[in-house]
Amino acid sequence: MRRIPALLACVAFSSWMAPLASAETSAYPQANQQALELAKEAIALRSVTGPGDKTADVATLFKSALVAGGFSTKDIAITPVADTLYMTATWPGSDPSLKPLVLLGHMDVVEAKPADWQRDPFTPVVENGYLFGRGATDMKLDDTLVIAALLELKREGYHPKRTIILAFSGDEETAMRSGAALADKLAGAEMVLNVDGADGVINEQTGKPAYFVWAAAEKTYADYKLMVTNPGGHSSEPRADNAIDRLAKALLRIQAYQFKPELNDITRSYFQETAKLEPGKIGAAMKAFAANPADKKAIATLSADPSEVGNIGTTCVVTMVSGGHATNALPQRATANINCRIFPGHSKDAILDELKKVAADQSVTIEDVTAGSVATPPSPFRKDFAEAVTKAIHKIYPGLPVIPSIQAGASDSMWFRKNGVPSYNASPVFIKPSESFMHGLNERTPVSSIPPATEYLMSIIPDLSH
Repeated sequence: MRRIPALLACVAFSSWMAPLASAETSAYPQANQQALELAKEAIALRSVTGPGDKTADVATLFKSALVAGGFSTKDIAITPVADTLYMTATWPGSDPSLKPLVLLGHMDVVEAKPADWQRDPFTPVVENGYLFGRGATDMKLDDTLVIAALLELKREGYHPKRTIILAFSGDEETAMRSGAALADKLAGAEMVLNVDGADGVINEQTGKPAYFVWAAAEKTYADYKLMVTNPGGHSSEPRADNAIDRLAKALLRIQAYQFKPELNDITRSYFQETAKLEPGKIGAAMKAFAANPADKKAIATLSADPSEVGNIGTTCVVTMVSGGHATNALPQRATANINCRIFPGHSKDAILDELKKVAADQSVTIEDVTAGSVATPPSPFRKDFAEAVTKAIHKIYPGLPVIPSIQAGASDSMWFRKNGVPSYNASPVFIKPSESFMHGLNERTPVSSIPPATEYLMSIIPDLSH
């Protein structure tokens, strides 16, 4: 793993924080409006894997916008993969000897039940300065921001030297087969800019940008199935060997267990730089942990913070439980799913062995049931990427901290890294941590984040494709 050099580790920090830009002050009002309107149209299409999936309609919508903006129909392909699809749009560069730049996203979203939401998740609305709807943050707005930026570049007469390929997968939130297929198709790419999510952080108190993070690596996603079986019996005759009891005890042992906290070059830099921005005990814990990953006080503080616990090592948590077959019978079977996000450098098999030791019960079988995930090494540090992302952010917010990080996984970047193609996650959307509802209820993104996001893309895309 390569060390982050001084370019990012010693980025110029400042207490200055600018407010998010407004549409009126933006240099690209047409692109901003197009991104918002296209995002609303895409959110209205329920692109959830399963019955009624409208991912194909989203692809058609995006294709129509690209063709209307000057892309040739022959350069846009919608390709079926199993029960989903992916879309690519190619902007040929002037130098065919250069490997292409891939702009990566996904069109599908996580399921959302209207009865649980304050507003229908698939009826987009702009209210109180926010775009509401499933996909407002993860990640239909990001998709349309990239589309609008590319069309703005075409209007301005930009001609890329390096071919640009816009690539959208169709099942990133589930089986991820289309992402794997895309990565195989584009295995000869030079680099991937993945705009999935929201990587700009807004200060909770001031409402102004606090810092920006980008990811060159991600943790490995893994699912493990725990199961206990026995003959069962009549509920009027309780016995010590109860499948649910045994499973519950194993789960509690796993819940109480902490995998060894650790650092790598990326997370050390992340904690060192973020510590300068975080007040109070969190900032102090970050600084202490970066200096000594065995510091018990720092570990306890960071472990208690849901937004930071994943940065200090592997995490495993129970996500599903099922047991029994009748209300008046002893259970013959009890199962659970443990979801792990594995710190780089550890295999799924090694974590499986560790879980077996922690469960400490041979009657509890544990097997790896992970689908659509592979362990991958970090992408190498690329000076051209680091300079481009820092330049783009500083054009909007001079001096704003730009910090490397790892992601919790799994994103489609994983498939490109598996094929040896450097992939970097760096979404230009800024949001408060308390207002990040990706995969949750009432997902929303501030509309004010659109103009600076457009300016970011209008800088970074030409810089990476010249």
